[in-house]
Amino acid sequence: MNLHIIHANIIQANIIVSIKSFYREKTVVFFRLAFPVILILVFGTIFMERDNEIFDLSLQDLDRTPSSEQLVEAIRLSKRFNITKVPSAMDGQTYAKIHKRNLIVIIPKDFEMSIMQAALQKGESNTSGTSGSLTKIYDPSSFGVTTKIGVLDMVLAGINQEMSGKPPLIVSEQISILKKKYRFIEFFVPGIIAMAVMTASLFGAVNVNAELRQKGVIRKLSTTPITRVDWILSNVLYQFILAVVSTVVMLLVSYVVFNVNLAINGWLVVFVALDVFSFVGLGMILTRVAKEAESAAAAADALMFPMMFLSGTFFPVEMMPEFLQKFARVLPLYYVNEGLRAAMVSVDHAAALECALIIGAFATLVFVLGIMITPFGGETT
Repeated sequence: MNLHIIHANIIQANIIVSIKSFYREKTVVFFRLAFPVILILVFGTIFMERDNEIFDLSLQDLDRTPSSEQLVEAIRLSKRFNITKVPSAMDGQTYAKIHKRNLIVIIPKDFEMSIMQAALQKGESNTSGTSGSLTKIYDPSSFGVTTKIGVLDMVLAGINQEMSGKPPLIVSEQISILKKKYRFIEFFVPGIIAMAVMTASLFGAVNVNAELRQKGVIRKLSTTPITRVDWILSNVLYQFILAVVSTVVMLLVSYVVFNVNLAINGWLVVFVALDVFSFVGLGMILTRVAKEAESAAAAADALMFPMMFLSGTFFPVEMMPEFLQKFARVLPLYYVNEGLRAAMVSVDHAAALECALIIGAFATLVFVLGIMITPFGGETT
């Protein structure tokens, strides 16, 4: 019983020392707490309310008739575009290059006449294909131009239907598998939590163990009362405490700034803990494999960056090619991401449990292996 109390005191003392050291390192504090928050603020602002995004649209009216003016006004009333008029005397392609416009819509001459001919043939067999045709000049290399054209086509389809006075032949009804509508920021926050905990836990284990071993500090610990279990457990608890603090800060900012709609439940603590154990264990393995602190940090980089960008942290895995999707599903961070989203977004407890079992098995394997191969005190390195 006394031995247990002594060990608990040692663990507590080591955690306190680690927290004080963390507080003194302002750069570490920034990247551990502030950097994930900055990512949330930047990406949340960029992608906030994408469903209601208003696009800039350059429009050239070469017909200059009441019909063309009505079309321009109808596009404006859709509230999806801020319209900039292009001078009729200027070539559309030249204007796009000079003013760096990724989409210009041109209403051609005789547009009104084409509309009138189509109206006269209404109800008859229109084999001539007469209709009001618009020209789109666009830059295919521009990010988001495809989305802009898609929105414009939907607006034009609505205008066309109103002008024809006929109901659509085919309609669709949307039924979401989720109870509430979620935005990109709700998808993004769980991924940033998983990534931030992974990064800090992996580099925390690598930096501390590699640097202290290289300086001979771990060898000298054999002269102190601390044991291997005390040392590893105190470091894991320290990383878990920082992970909880970082997660709370990210969630508070997300709720205050973006009014996110996320479910907070016990799964959040489970996945944060599994995230810590997984990557602390992986960090201990890397420290043993790479003898120098610099090489251990390089190895951690080589593991971290593929997981950061290919495991669904910033965008859905389904957007990637099929072979990359298969690769993503062998990455441990993928299951932390999916588990957190299942728990916080879709509130799917069965999916969260499945992800927890998979990442839990990985965490157990690497953590036990990391303990077994980590030298301590006077052990051979």
